Amino acid sequence: MSKSKKTFGVILSGCGHQDGAEIHEATLTLWAIHKNGADYQCFAPDIDQYHVLNHITGKEMDEHRNVLIEAARIARGDIQDLKNLDPDQLDGLVLPGGFGAAKNLCTYAFDGPDCTVNGDVARAIREMHKRQKPIGALCIAPVIVVRVLGDVTVTIGQDEGTAGNIAAMGGRHTATWQGEIAVDEKNRVVTTPCYMLPSRVDQIGEGADKVVQAMLRLMS
Repeated sequence: MSKSKKTFGVILSGCGHQDGAEIHEATLTLWAIHKNGADYQCFAPDIDQYHVLNHITGKEMDEHRNVLIEAARIARGDIQDLKNLDPDQLDGLVLPGGFGAAKNLCTYAFDGPDCTVNGDVARAIREMHKRQKPIGALCIAPVIVVRVLGDVTVTIGQDEGTAGNIAAMGGRHTATWQGEIAVDEKNRVVTTPCYMLPSRVDQIGEGADKVVQAMLRLMS
């Protein structure tokens, strides 16, 4: 990583949208970071996935997988254990979505607004926020940021149920459409709905690009 460039930490939750990180969102976030002249370092917690699903049938498989090892597929092996994340070495933090964000990084998929957040994920978010460094979240991942920080403004698109859960956790929701973002200037939080809406791949890329551009502006 070049010291002359801004560096984003990217927290992945596995590999595959049903039980890990959403691959389009993760990959296009990395693309957007490089496209805008910055660098990144991927991280994931060294924990077991909640479960493993067949992405054709949606049915649970009788096997176990590790979040860090699976996320390494997306990062091409260049990934670090999240417990080693040093907020002083990063300029921003991004969490792509996918059900892994709601199953592996926290328990939102099962507990809704009463969810708990993985300790290393919560620490990374709190430490970056304390340093006034921007945080980006895609798709369902904004619920994690709200659960950790409370009174922040985010978007997950148009879903009223999830928006209600965000309010129950102390956050505020802004409705958006494909490729749009919500920016909380005070808390330096930038979010986009991605596959929380019926979206095309190019719309995912548009949202990720806007998130990265807004975060770079907040870094300046």
